[in-house]
Amino acid sequence: MVLPHEPEFEQALSELTISLQPFLKANPQYQKAFDIVQVPERVIQFRVVWEDDQGRPQVNRGFRVQYNSALGPYKGGLRLHPSVNLSILKFLGFEQTFKNALTGLNMGGGKGGSDFDPKGKSDGEIRRFCVAFMTELSKHIGQDTDVPAGDIGTGGREIGFMFGAYKKLRNEFTGVLTGKGLHWGGSHIRPEATGYGVIYYVEHMIARACPEYSLSKPSTLVAISGSGNVSQFTALKVIELGATVVSLSDSKGSLIATTSKGFSKETVLKIAELKLAGGSLESFKDFASDKEYSYHPGQRPWKLLSEVHVALPGATQNEVSGDEAEALVAAGTRIVAEGSNMGCTPEAIEVFEKSRREGKGKGAWYAPGKASNCGGVAVSGLEMAQNSSRLNWTNEEVDAKLKGIMTECYNICYSVGNKWSGEELAGETLPSLLSGANVAGFIKVANAMREQGDWW
Repeated sequence: MVLPHEPEFEQALSELTISLQPFLKANPQYQKAFDIVQVPERVIQFRVVWEDDQGRPQVNRGFRVQYNSALGPYKGGLRLHPSVNLSILKFLGFEQTFKNALTGLNMGGGKGGSDFDPKGKSDGEIRRFCVAFMTELSKHIGQDTDVPAGDIGTGGREIGFMFGAYKKLRNEFTGVLTGKGLHWGGSHIRPEATGYGVIYYVEHMIARACPEYSLSKPSTLVAISGSGNVSQFTALKVIELGATVVSLSDSKGSLIATTSKGFSKETVLKIAELKLAGGSLESFKDFASDKEYSYHPGQRPWKLLSEVHVALPGATQNEVSGDEAEALVAAGTRIVAEGSNMGCTPEAIEVFEKSRREGKGKGAWYAPGKASNCGGVAVSGLEMAQNSSRLNWTNEEVDAKLKGIMTECYNICYSVGNKWSGEELAGETLPSLLSGANVAGFIKVANAMREQGDWW
């Protein structure tokens, strides 16, 4: 069920439709499941009225799309950004359903948020918005019903305000939100999980396709877009392992390393402080006066680099165009893995898939976000498990579980992609991880729906 004003959802649906064609041709009985899974189980939309610092009422739109609960409680983030609308949240909830399936944990799919913009707001204004938002949302969520998390614009501060409001409204302390503070129900590695998970997934891709570009080698050049939570921890893990980070970006432009040393850990941490304070990379000279970085206003990093081995889009949807994908392939890119959701346009994906098919093991190998960035929601699921048992696992325990989940996710995508890529994988041709992720996620959700009587 697609409406003309839902372009992001239509794009996500089209991608899944194309990937499923070989599977549905061989298993036509699953067509009915595909028809049903496209429609969210419930869409909640509400008004959020809050008071600014001048005592004036302000109004925003609030949403929660509860997409599919076949595998467990609805699970997915709350995005606070002016761009939030129903199309974007339907696309994110739809993707989340299959992403969560790939983690192997008992989580359904959902997404929510508001067109409220935290940037430029005081802590008091953000708190009052969060309380007003949760006053309505609390009627529709619960630890066994729907467990939201953070997303763009919703960090630890916002989760804290929302959790406090929920606790007062419902008079219960439960694991109803993930991304909580570590000393009051949060999990180790939750802030780092998405970025770390991307790298754990990429390590398997490199080992299979191009071990010469191991992330332990400084000669391996890694381009990253974005500079928020996901991109920060992606970069820090790359630097920790020993490879070279050559770019970060934000909505205003890109920061490119101009020396062979690439980004340092200290620079990434300073960028994290800058972003937390609401700053942008255009003020990079405040911490890069040594000329080790160049700033390019209004540009994404993909066409600014003459050599790239690993490209990791980590900003937002549709941040890599077809032309930019061509530029990455020309720059020698062998691995592309999304830290963002639907980071590549359909044209970019086709460029990468063509490179994979024609490269005979030497082209660019692409991993979709529902697979490569599922580490964030995986650790959210681990936080839910810890809350249910009133336990707090160690940093090492959570990291080991995250690595295991990302390994299993990669193995599933690889094996299912081998079977359902819709092509003869001659010679050293690598399977489509896009097809593998989409088909594997769909089969798991569809089978659960059938066993619960949702289709037959």
